[in-house]
Amino acid sequence: MTQTGKQAGKRTALVLGAGGLVGAGWEAGVLRGLLDAGIDLTTADLIVGSSAGAVVGARIASGPGGLDALYEEQLDGQATESAARLGLPMILRYALAVLRSRTPEEYGRRLGRLALAAPTVAEADRRATVARRLGRAADWPARPLLITAVDAGTGELAAYDEDSGVPLTDAVTASCAIPGVWPPATIDGRRWIDGGIHSTANAHLAAGYDRVVVVAPSARGSKVVLSPARQGADLAAAGARVEVITPDEASRKAIGRNALDPAHRAAAARAGRAQAASHTEAVAAVWTG
Repeated sequence: MTQTGKQAGKRTALVLGAGGLVGAGWEAGVLRGLLDAGIDLTTADLIVGSSAGAVVGARIASGPGGLDALYEEQLDGQATESAARLGLPMILRYALAVLRSRTPEEYGRRLGRLALAAPTVAEADRRATVARRLGRAADWPARPLLITAVDAGTGELAAYDEDSGVPLTDAVTASCAIPGVWPPATIDGRRWIDGGIHSTANAHLAAGYDRVVVVAPSARGSKVVLSPARQGADLAAAGARVEVITPDEASRKAIGRNALDPAHRAAAARAGRAQAASHTEAVAAVWTG
């Protein structure tokens, strides 16, 4: 695994943030809408995926047609996905954990303990669900892809890549292991939780790239968990051209209050595709300008 990616000679990076099943649909819509305008972000020299973004990143990096297939799946009302919910008691525990933490690692440890103690589905069943989402994108792609996860014991962020020796399905399962909702994933005897716990985008992993586009279903952040906008600003301060895309009002309405309810995926995907039109000029300036 790596913490910084393969930067030598690289120019463009696409960062895909956390946001649940519905957030993944919105991301697919944004990317499809930009493609409508002739901007193909799937050609990025580096793709960074966290949680929902891990699934989207793996799918679009898998080869030609990956984005089109992913977008169409979001519109399929017959797609089989189980609804889940991060209930109010769990949300309050998240909030308390972040208030009591001074660093992302401390926050990760607190939520790691929560995740390890929570009753959830069997780990093997959860992995099988993620494998179905990935479909034919079950192997590491030829292009650089980083998949984030947080060590449930230490709270440290890791970014898996093709050289990590970890199957892509295992890495994505770990990245999508929302504490209190899904079980931590076991990799090499260690337990891992959602990569979005460290930050909702982990855009800092694109440091060193000249042109960065961040697509993040969640704009939230704090002093401990940095927002996509803050991380984008840090990249820009270091000299990169950066565009950060988060849901507009229409997209937030389409995503709804439960980002884990697959019933909202189609609406979120369509909203993301429509929203992309308002970002084409800025993204083009970053990506090709």
